[in-house]
Amino acid sequence: MFIWRDVILLYERTEHAATEQIIEELQKLKALETTVFVVHISHFVVPRLFMNAKKLGMMSEGYAWVLTSTSLNFLNSMESSVIESMQGVLGLKSHIPISRSLHNLTSRLRRKFYIEESHMEVQELSADGIWAYDATSVLAEAVERSRIKVSTRLNQKDLKDTDSYKPGSVLLEEILQSRVKGVSGEVQYSKQKLIAGKLEMVNMIGKGERRVGILTFKEEKTEDSPPLKNKRNLLSTSDLETVIWPGGSSTIPKGSKKKLIEIKLRVGVPPKSGFDELVQLKHDIQTNKTYFTGFCIDVFETAIGGLPYKVQYEFIPFQDADGNLAWNYDDLVYQVHLQKYGAVVGDTTITSNRSLHVDFTVPYTDLGLGVLVANEKENMWIFLRPFSADLWITSAGFFILTGFVVWIIERPTNKEFQGTPSQQIGTIFWFSFSTLVFAHREKLLNNSAKFIVVIWVFVVLILTSSYTATLASMMTVKEMQLKARGNYIGYQGSSVVTTHAVQNLNFSGAKPYNSAEEYANALSRGSKHGGVSAIVDEVPYIKVFLAKYSTGYSMIKFASTTNGFGFAFPKGSRLAKDMSVQIEKLREEGKLLEMENSWFPYDANHMFQDTTNPPNALTLSSFRGLFLVSGVSSAFALFLFSISPLREKWQLVKKCTHLVLEKLMSLRKLLSNRFSNQSVENNSA
Repeated sequence: MFIWRDVILLYERTEHAATEQIIEELQKLKALETTVFVVHISHFVVPRLFMNAKKLGMMSEGYAWVLTSTSLNFLNSMESSVIESMQGVLGLKSHIPISRSLHNLTSRLRRKFYIEESHMEVQELSADGIWAYDATSVLAEAVERSRIKVSTRLNQKDLKDTDSYKPGSVLLEEILQSRVKGVSGEVQYSKQKLIAGKLEMVNMIGKGERRVGILTFKEEKTEDSPPLKNKRNLLSTSDLETVIWPGGSSTIPKGSKKKLIEIKLRVGVPPKSGFDELVQLKHDIQTNKTYFTGFCIDVFETAIGGLPYKVQYEFIPFQDADGNLAWNYDDLVYQVHLQKYGAVVGDTTITSNRSLHVDFTVPYTDLGLGVLVANEKENMWIFLRPFSADLWITSAGFFILTGFVVWIIERPTNKEFQGTPSQQIGTIFWFSFSTLVFAHREKLLNNSAKFIVVIWVFVVLILTSSYTATLASMMTVKEMQLKARGNYIGYQGSSVVTTHAVQNLNFSGAKPYNSAEEYANALSRGSKHGGVSAIVDEVPYIKVFLAKYSTGYSMIKFASTTNGFGFAFPKGSRLAKDMSVQIEKLREEGKLLEMENSWFPYDANHMFQDTTNPPNALTLSSFRGLFLVSGVSSAFALFLFSISPLREKWQLVKKCTHLVLEKLMSLRKLLSNRFSNQSVENNSA
């Protein structure tokens, strides 16, 4: 299947090997040229072996690991972290065909453990467990057959063959002759050993395994070989599915390390004055040697030290006789394309134009541009800013209006709203403004007044909630509200990226600076005194600035319009890919952040995301509907209160009218009776 010149067999002498011993042996193996390992160890040692192999970089591209079924048969009992460290491993696993009997056995065991051991869960049965179950079944059947056979011979009183009466011999004979269909398939014992059927070839990918092939067991008889010769045959690699090897490659590893670097790697380094935390050139007078320090250098040396092969490199300063940058960064990157340098290490920003000539690693710094501003002075009247002037006036007017309307309605019948004129005026103001904190204690008697207060409390709730949210936003989010007219902006003069960025900003002017000290001086003076109102630069430079000047300044991060810093290598260089993998590992393990904090420990509280819509003051137009509801409610309640006396008077008028009518009716009847009596008397006369 696979043709490798050299293979290293790993086996264990004891299950109790110390972790330090395993690491020591792995380091010895890493120093060898061979990169193919066949592992035959128990599943107890597998976690420590592969987790330490991953830490040492032995699970990367170019390595091949093959595990026997001794370990992989217990894969389901291993933790997810162990599975993750075994990515790309190829191994053998006993093949147990899926069948109804296997399903039934698994279901029975799950129910049993659920009842008796609820904390245990049966996910998948191991091959050894299934074989033990089949062996128990074979033994039970053999015992029954041997018992019948011994009893039959005793009844026949066949005393010639005394061995036939030995139960052990009869039982062994029955076991060896057994050939039954078990859960694992056909169960047969030959030469007192279980004859296995098939083996699966599995590939460790993702969270588990993936079957890539089957090894069949086949008997072959030849004239020159013993009568029975066992072989597990797989004709060729074409019978296999694609195998993903360590490092994510589908190419079969060569089996030995390839020397990538034949000569020293000439690494061009641009000297960076003003931001020594990123790159700094130092000259030792005693030894007359030049060496580099800084965050970029640390990241490069740590990443290249984690490669599975050794790379010799030499830092060469890219400067002129005066110690300044010889050319610009584009020229330095182009020197790699011309093969004058093997790499560029420093604060080199990844751009599309530069990527046409070289291959960059993944960025090892933050992406994007930031705007550095001086913090605003604290405003003692900031509590007035959430509302506009017209909203403050309107709110105060409605507070007084609501208290006045409630006083009018309650005064005739409620003693708490009565008293001297000064007491009544105080009650109006106290009641109206106490609703702001829902602390009014006066008891209302009129339903119209209660209706007004319910509506007004709802209005107050909306106003206070909006005020609190706006004030909190204004106090926690630093906003750069710069007017283009009359303000200057600064940028880093040696950076092509920021030079292009400020050209699109419509300010009064742009001024170049080249160090953190110059940034601080320009911001402290401001645009009115020969400085600038803000500095536009890439995020790593601003972090260096904030580490030096931890108070008085803040950064607002814009959208990620730049690609961060990366190491440049020639087109097609494998180092670009391998170094990218190492940078990703450093970021995942948190080491990249540790190095950053070691060189420029900035305060994250001085960094804010850009918000295109700053929290403006709330205006009256936003609450016109709310005040309209409150005003209409007060007017309606006052109208009902006004017509209430008229209704009472109308009832009195109706009552009086009714009495008058009754009197008139009585008078009419009386007059009518008199006229009738006079008529009768006249007729009689």
